[in-house]
Amino acid sequence: MSLSGRTAVVTGSNSGIGLGVARAFAALGADVVLNSFTDSDEDHALAAGIASEHGVTARYIQADMSKGGEARRLVERAGRCDILVNNAGIQHVSPVEDFPVDRWDTIIAVNLSSAFHTTAAAIPGMRASGWGRVVNIASAHGLRASPYKAAYIAAKHGVVGLTKAVALECARDPVTVNAVCPGYVLTPIVEKQLPDQMKTHGMEREEVIEKVILAKQPSREFATIEQVADTVAFLCSDAAAQIRGTTISVDGGWTAS
Repeated sequence: MSLSGRTAVVTGSNSGIGLGVARAFAALGADVVLNSFTDSDEDHALAAGIASEHGVTARYIQADMSKGGEARRLVERAGRCDILVNNAGIQHVSPVEDFPVDRWDTIIAVNLSSAFHTTAAAIPGMRASGWGRVVNIASAHGLRASPYKAAYIAAKHGVVGLTKAVALECARDPVTVNAVCPGYVLTPIVEKQLPDQMKTHGMEREEVIEKVILAKQPSREFATIEQVADTVAFLCSDAAAQIRGTTISVDGGWTAS
């Protein structure tokens, strides 16, 4: 499989799943555009490192995904977008009656509306070039619910619906739109949660992982960043040309029940 000659734009890609996806694309020969809301030397160094390691063009473009105009300009500034991966996301946990309105608005904007804006900006160019792939990083929570995560659940369910709708609009085009739904992945964000969970539950690290973090994941194992990234890469291959408007779960069996 080769993605040589393609350009991939990955939102929210200076760490975690997004960075893993960008690295997987670069390993397959694609030029990549990394993104987040920050604009630090470290962000640009990530892109430079990918370019050096894989011999591709890699750039970092700052854009705040909570703002629709910036999301659209990200695609415009990329210049070319053969592959779009909508990965940017944030989380907040609270009972619905106490859920801060500003956090609701921001989560919906970053996790759902940004995917609408970037997709709307990218599809015309994909159609014009005769090839395109949109992969939305949804979640097991795009297919199942949990309490105290109303905004995240609503947004990720919305991402799945958006995926299906746009896939149907592109059904006669050489442009596919799909979603990947990871379960728990051991990202830096999850790692940071572990000490508090250990303290709260009075458990050691491995016990917290098995009995608290992975309680809904039947395999009792984290999915890895590489497994999610490779699934995204597969959806961008010729073998996946007739996979359209679907979700692929990488969740250790979470959504099987």
